[in-house]
Amino acid sequence: MRRLRAQVASFDRPARLLMVNQFAINLGFYMLMPYLADHLFHGLGLAAWAVGLVLGVRNLSQQGMFLVGGTLADRYGCKPMILAGCALRTVAFALLAVAGSLPVLIVASALTGLAGALFNPAVRAYLAAEAGEERRVEAFAAFNVFYQAGILVGPLAGLALLAWDFGVVCAVAALIFGALAVLQIRALPSRPPVGRSAEPAWRAVAADWRAVAANRPFLLFAAAMAGSYLLAFQVYLALPLRARELFGDRAGVVTGAVFAVSALAAMSGQLKLTAWAKRNLSGPRAVVYGLVMMGAAFLPMLPGSHGAVAGAVALAMCAALLAWGGALLYPFEMDTVVRLSGDRLVATYYGAYNTASGIAISLGNLAVGALFGTGVRWLPWAVLAVTGLVCAGSVAWLHRAGRLASKPVPVPG
Repeated sequence: MRRLRAQVASFDRPARLLMVNQFAINLGFYMLMPYLADHLFHGLGLAAWAVGLVLGVRNLSQQGMFLVGGTLADRYGCKPMILAGCALRTVAFALLAVAGSLPVLIVASALTGLAGALFNPAVRAYLAAEAGEERRVEAFAAFNVFYQAGILVGPLAGLALLAWDFGVVCAVAALIFGALAVLQIRALPSRPPVGRSAEPAWRAVAADWRAVAANRPFLLFAAAMAGSYLLAFQVYLALPLRARELFGDRAGVVTGAVFAVSALAAMSGQLKLTAWAKRNLSGPRAVVYGLVMMGAAFLPMLPGSHGAVAGAVALAMCAALLAWGGALLYPFEMDTVVRLSGDRLVATYYGAYNTASGIAISLGNLAVGALFGTGVRWLPWAVLAVTGLVCAGSVAWLHRAGRLASKPVPVPG
């Protein structure tokens, strides 16, 4: 904790504010979202297909709009998009507190996703610019500690508030985002867009997107890293499925413990892993090591016939290794995206990168679900482990080929 305080204090106020902002964003989001499906199904009596529709709309609106959100941040500034995202989340969660019909729930869910698409690329681009090239890795390491802290505290706060009512959870989450918007209006300095074109908006945006599409090293890196997001997501899919197999009706408690292990491992290991990697590894090698660790995380699950105690230990080991692997690579991954962008259109690049990872999660989860459906217990874990190794090998190849070195990025005419 002392190391974290010292590292955070070494940054200017805007960077510190963005870190605290991310903790509050995750606090508000995760105090509500883990319990939304149960509220829709049991509280409102929606059919299973309707619950899936509401949740799917949120994911689609966020993943599908990341590129647009990043583009808007580059064109109009990061601060307006951060404020707009917080304001939209305030409205969306307030709607969820009172919504009783499917159309209103769909609108609230879409606004929730759109809000994330607006502020996520903007926050990362602002932090990258504020930290500068020399301190980007350290800034994103500290940022991830706050990020994981929100994931840890949010569900616990939501569970406590559920003692009153789900509407209370929604109202408190809305208040958090409203307070964030007000705080940042006053405290977050504006950063004018860099190199904004005077040509018509549609033409400038088309040129920006062509620049991203023409950046082959970035596209290859995004493709190589896409699998890492699928692996990290298995804390929400494969591990709960395995917990259900082992513990039946008690799986919810075990799954909650797995989430806690994941967040605590990332929080406790982030700064130490980053400091070690900066001393001993180049950025691309740190990413490769992190991917190898994430793939290896699934090896304890391979025997497939654990008893309850051994199964719980395997779940905890898997969650911890996934978290440590992600913590090792994350700051260097974020830095690599900026370098591959040529320090131009950073929010747009982050938006495109997030869109690619969202697509990988959606398609990959379908495949993981199908693998569980085969009944071959070891198969999903083996495929996930191999996925990590393939991603690591791909990044290592890009590094050896010189594709991850900083180079000027051509701007299409």
